[in-house]
Amino acid sequence: MTDLNIFRSETRSWLEDNCPPGARGTGPMSLGARRLDLGTDLKLWLERMAQKGWTVPTWPREYGGAELDREQYRVLIEELQRINARTPLTGRGVNYIGPTILEFGTDDQKARWLPQIARGDGAWAMGYSEPGAGSDLASLSCRAVRDGDHYVLNGRKTWTSDAVDCDYIFVLVRTSPEKPKHQGISLILVDMSQPQVQVNPIRLLSGASPFCETVFEDALARADDVIGGVDNGWTVGKRLLQFERSTHAGINISGSQGGRNEVSRVPAVVLEHAPTHSGRISDPALRSRLINYLISDAAQQLTQKRVIEELKSHAPGFASSAIKLSGALLKQEGDELMVSAMGIRSLGTEDPEFSAAEQAITRNWLYGKSLTIAGGTKEVQLNIIAKRVLGLPD
Repeated sequence: MTDLNIFRSETRSWLEDNCPPGARGTGPMSLGARRLDLGTDLKLWLERMAQKGWTVPTWPREYGGAELDREQYRVLIEELQRINARTPLTGRGVNYIGPTILEFGTDDQKARWLPQIARGDGAWAMGYSEPGAGSDLASLSCRAVRDGDHYVLNGRKTWTSDAVDCDYIFVLVRTSPEKPKHQGISLILVDMSQPQVQVNPIRLLSGASPFCETVFEDALARADDVIGGVDNGWTVGKRLLQFERSTHAGINISGSQGGRNEVSRVPAVVLEHAPTHSGRISDPALRSRLINYLISDAAQQLTQKRVIEELKSHAPGFASSAIKLSGALLKQEGDELMVSAMGIRSLGTEDPEFSAAEQAITRNWLYGKSLTIAGGTKEVQLNIIAKRVLGLPD
């Protein structure tokens, strides 16, 4: 038996013995938010996986990981999928800022932050976009002024997803306004428990409020929590965006989710609601759309697996933009297919005349419109693909 087969056998046995029933199947997953109570089984699942180092399987052991190589990581993902186990810990801690600290942080920063992130001790928000600086991120105006051992932050960030439930936020701030706009930016970590940080939810068309506005009024951040050096935030911030996009694309093996795809529910929903004849969808246009969707879905999953196997580091490069964009467009097409098949049953979001399942599909369809904006707009991703992947001229 090869070493990898032994690892698979041991992993399968451990997961069977240690994954609680309440941590299997679809449902909530831990973001590390201290204020959210996910119940006994999910807490136990997080604790056990953190002790094993499998919340961040590829990280060094000294920072809470298990130092799995790519082959072992793939085996772990396959065995988690086999028992339909949920990801024990997800979010911007393990997927965005953690890998960024691992790459750019000082030894002290790694020792202070990474084990905490790996344990799920605190959820993280992302402070990038501003009301006057969205796609033109380098035009941000949120200021951080050095005052002894701290920086004092003033300004506001928008679209700070889940900030109302988060404990920390990593923020791009302007530390040297006299420098060219790309050169005077820093990435800094901020504790959100202080009263100088205010969070205001933004109600969306879907009715949910995962997006927020976060306001800093003389908020304090430790001076030694600047990641990657003062005024080097543009370089560090762009690298973090690669981790973000690769997470959206399902290929970020430096976090916790790479390669984990749920089985698409689109075919089942379409077949449930669309008129059929002898088991075949009667509408040829809808039938053709579903077939094309299934082909694209299979191609997307194969591409994800190929990119993960080809990775030379724990975070992909510019190709993540292509996979992130294709995945977002595929998700939107799947939502459109379900809504088309459901007809008038897709029109309810709060009306009791519609079932909870129907309302959830409608809300997800509305929320899905944001996927070609969040994590970099469709236009930004197309520019990156054209210049950095295809090598086309400006």
